[in-house]
Amino acid sequence: MKCTACIETIFTELPWEERFGAAKRAGFDQIEFWSWTDKDLGQIKRLAEDAGIGICGFNGDADFSLVDPTHKERYLEFLKRSLDAAVQIGAGSVIIHSNALGEGGIVVDHYTELSDTVKLCSMYDMLLEVAKLAEDSQITCNLEGLNITTDHVGNFLQTTQMAAEVIRLIGSPRVRILYDIYHMQLNDEGSICDTISTYLDAIGHIHIADVPGRHEPGTGEINYKNVIRHLEKVGYQGYVGCELFPLNSSEEAVKAIMDIFR
Repeated sequence: MKCTACIETIFTELPWEERFGAAKRAGFDQIEFWSWTDKDLGQIKRLAEDAGIGICGFNGDADFSLVDPTHKERYLEFLKRSLDAAVQIGAGSVIIHSNALGEGGIVVDHYTELSDTVKLCSMYDMLLEVAKLAEDSQITCNLEGLNITTDHVGNFLQTTQMAAEVIRLIGSPRVRILYDIYHMQLNDEGSICDTISTYLDAIGHIHIADVPGRHEPGTGEINYKNVIRHLEKVGYQGYVGCELFPLNSSEEAVKAIMDIFR
């Protein structure tokens, strides 16, 4: 089990160029970030290499939705570009979503005119093609469900069960789920340890942040020490990504993060 830092949310007191080294010095194994199209990929690769830290991944989709059947060609075209970008910088994964996300993570289109049946069938159909692209590139695509209460109102994929069941039907080792504990807690899913045990075979990546507030462990209601112990018990071998906003400072947040792994 390895720990990653999202440098879009942690170490923001520092210039972008200094966050890679800060993450390494803080004890993180790899970094992750959000959009790649607004960044210099060559610079990112150099900064990571200079800091001696790996790149876990970034968001692989943007303006197009898995749940919109009219987006299929454009979605897959953009994802192919994202996978090529991941190969270029040595990242092992990209994150994908059911709906296109705009500025601040706002869900661009709620697709109220489409039935859930159409949305689910469209997502399944596209994920079959996503699997082929992922396997060809050897980059894992992690499908993330989001909360619909606070940050991403209108998002279709809201539960770990739906995400895992679809991924199991796809049957590709290169298409997994991103289990974001913060998002699922806000959606009243609860039962974190039982959920991990039930869907462990489908989980490719985990994100953590406390609830409410999306801050570091110890600032909210989730007992992350117990969650980490459970991940160790069930033999989780993937990444635990810290996609959280420090309550006061990155230094304090890092101390709280590292404490749950001790």
